[in-house]
Amino acid sequence: MYKSQFSLLTSRRFLPLFVTQFFGAFNDNIFKNALVILITYVAAERAGLNAQLMVTAAAGIFIFPFFLFSATAGKLADKYDKSRLIRWIKLVEIVLMTCAAIGFYLKSVAVLMIVLFLMGTQSTFFGPLKYGILPDQLSENELISGNALVEAGTFLSILIGTILGGLLILAEGGVGIISAMVISVAAAGWVASFFIPPTKPAVPDLTVSPNVLRDTWEIVRHTAERRTLFLCILGISWFWLIGATFLAQFPTLCKDVIGANQEVVTLFLTLFSVGIALGSLLCNRLLKGEIHATFVPFGAVGMTLFIVDLFFATRHTLAASPGQLLGAAAFLAQPASWRIVADLLLVSVSGGLYIVPLYAMLQHHSEASHRARNIASNNVMNSLFMVVSAVGTAMMLELGFSVPQVFLVIAILNTMVALYICQLLPGALAKGMIAWLLDLFFRVEVIGLNNYHKAGDRMLIVSNHLSFIDAVLIAAYVPDQLTFAVNTHIARHRFIKFFLSLAKTFPVDPTNPLAMRSLISCVRQGEKLVIFPEGRITVTGSLMKVYEGPGMIADKTGAPILPVRLEGAQYTPFSRLRGKVRIRLFPKITVRFLEPRTFEVPPDLVSRKRRQFVGNKLYDLMTDMVFESSNYRLTLFQALLNSKKTHGGGHKVLEDVERKRLTYNRVVASSFILGKEIARTTEPGEHVGILLPNMTVTAVTFFALHAFGRVPAMLNFSTGIRNVVLGCRTAEIRTVYTSHRFIKMANLSTMADALVEAGVKLAFLEDHSKNISGLKKIMGLLASRIPQIYYWIVNKSRDPESPGVILFTSGTEGAPKGVVLSHSNIQANRNQVASCIDFGPTDTVFNALPMFHSF
Repeated sequence: MYKSQFSLLTSRRFLPLFVTQFFGAFNDNIFKNALVILITYVAAERAGLNAQLMVTAAAGIFIFPFFLFSATAGKLADKYDKSRLIRWIKLVEIVLMTCAAIGFYLKSVAVLMIVLFLMGTQSTFFGPLKYGILPDQLSENELISGNALVEAGTFLSILIGTILGGLLILAEGGVGIISAMVISVAAAGWVASFFIPPTKPAVPDLTVSPNVLRDTWEIVRHTAERRTLFLCILGISWFWLIGATFLAQFPTLCKDVIGANQEVVTLFLTLFSVGIALGSLLCNRLLKGEIHATFVPFGAVGMTLFIVDLFFATRHTLAASPGQLLGAAAFLAQPASWRIVADLLLVSVSGGLYIVPLYAMLQHHSEASHRARNIASNNVMNSLFMVVSAVGTAMMLELGFSVPQVFLVIAILNTMVALYICQLLPGALAKGMIAWLLDLFFRVEVIGLNNYHKAGDRMLIVSNHLSFIDAVLIAAYVPDQLTFAVNTHIARHRFIKFFLSLAKTFPVDPTNPLAMRSLISCVRQGEKLVIFPEGRITVTGSLMKVYEGPGMIADKTGAPILPVRLEGAQYTPFSRLRGKVRIRLFPKITVRFLEPRTFEVPPDLVSRKRRQFVGNKLYDLMTDMVFESSNYRLTLFQALLNSKKTHGGGHKVLEDVERKRLTYNRVVASSFILGKEIARTTEPGEHVGILLPNMTVTAVTFFALHAFGRVPAMLNFSTGIRNVVLGCRTAEIRTVYTSHRFIKMANLSTMADALVEAGVKLAFLEDHSKNISGLKKIMGLLASRIPQIYYWIVNKSRDPESPGVILFTSGTEGAPKGVVLSHSNIQANRNQVASCIDFGPTDTVFNALPMFHSF
């Protein structure tokens, strides 16, 4: 089940690794950015060198070790305990940061470039460990969350590192501060690495060869033979080509194109890092822990659009006066600058959406014995693409391209990549867009999608049929392409034709058994078939007649049945319940996947009896699905408020023999007004008797007690004085609510006197009515406008397992016995009835029983 991604930060399985990689990425970037700023604004001018080429060369030097040593790093990660290797690598980082401090002190570009190469080497060996250990420590449904946090943490560390590196290196005493900082952080990362739980070596007997070129070729060839893995690697590598190009050219863009100083460089790096972090976290929220590539095309298309706009935005910037460079404040003071800011942020957010699923898919689809080497192969390809980026960018700059023109070339190339991705994932872009729109307008909640994966490679998905968008709701949130069996009449609907063009459909007549043969063939061939057993959209809001065809398919194919319960779609304009339920433009919709089931059919049943058997089993499954997915674990008053929200406060819900009709609004407001008076003389959790006839006021009294956490006890006045008094003693009832009029008309004066003699206080509703002032009524009406909040305030005990009502036996076999039903007991009974009996908000239920028997 999907959980908040931030819960991983409280687990030892993830937090030490997150802290370790965060500190490592921080050191990489504070050092790199300090070096780049030093080259751009100081060292290049002193040495008479081209700052653009030196910055590009620095980027190439850092990533070249990834190409050279990744194969060895991957083999070591598969051969040994990954946590132990991480500790050794973090120890090496301390040494390298000490050398970096010496290079900064000497202001030696040569020394710093050597350290940069060695840091790239250290990062090369850390990469397969960082990503390879995640599947060892996390469950499958945590991989997206883990990768999202790793990416977010990495780019936030880039943010912090680049800010500090850019701001401190040219400041007075900045070299000493940065030197002390990188050494301290390296030591802290080394300490954190000791808390990473150990892992079992994947291939302990793996041979590590000194021939790095041959090993590199082998790991790349291994992934190239596995199409899914190789496509993930190519996609990741393309992202790093774009990212490397942007990060490397920010200083030149700021200085030579915009006319800005290092403050704006830091601003751009900040925007890029924050955007990647936001996109990564957003991706996990959208995917809800599921590992699939639905939003990869979105990310690719988004990067293209915003890079192109960035090209045009940089053409309208106003450079500073000659000899002056704009600071961050002066840059942001220009209206045109905000377009650049927005474009950079949205490019990086799109990048976060794009990259996270690809890393998770690479880890998930890799065999455990080769996972680290697959990640090493990814690092090789990443480094190759980044080298291509560095060389290609250098060539374009030498040919006279401006930095915005370089970005435009990247956008054009990315357009081709996006088109290829859309071709590889047919319908993914449209599916992702539809899912986003559904989430936006209907706040769709998907529950139990892990049950979909439990069902296996082939399955029969059965669902209740509430509206014309039911198929869309299922298709949008399932990672695979489904085959829909659609009623021939509904399939002609233009609206359905448009959306189902994204999925494979099979028009079928549910009343024709021969039409099932082709569907049986589809399932046998491994397709995932979706069918609506009712055959048509409900016109009552409840289950319609369930046809036996889907049961025959399950029986003939042996495929598991995956029940799906849709809730809320019946209230949309796309249903057929207009005039029967309260139609709303954008009600909340829930898509609930239940546990997969299989039918066990006795082998001696054949022909018609077998069809009848599986048809009955399917009907039982559908009714069970309706009940199991119902929310019966809530209090009775909360159920009242939910019904009010669903059907509208003006819906008439109660009527008695005096033809007094009450709406939901009136019931809730009256419950709050009366409940407030009752609460003055009773205690929370107290058992309070109700001695009233079948009238609307009885229901209001019942809910008034529940609104303020009292437990109603329904007294059976037909059992006689003795039994009523004994019942009050048994249930420890101190107060009974009744009516002067009822006592008189029912000739219960003797019973009332007996209750008073037994120490029971009689509270009369007429007396309460006189004591309720106009101000109290106004306050109750105001409370009914915010019923959820008010109920939460006045009732601290909202446990659905707490007592909801006390009933009494007739007492024919001695003293009457008290029976306590919890809120959940009553709700379960109600939902069991609703799963079998077809009734809705337009039906009238006549209660022929006294209220104390109605439960």
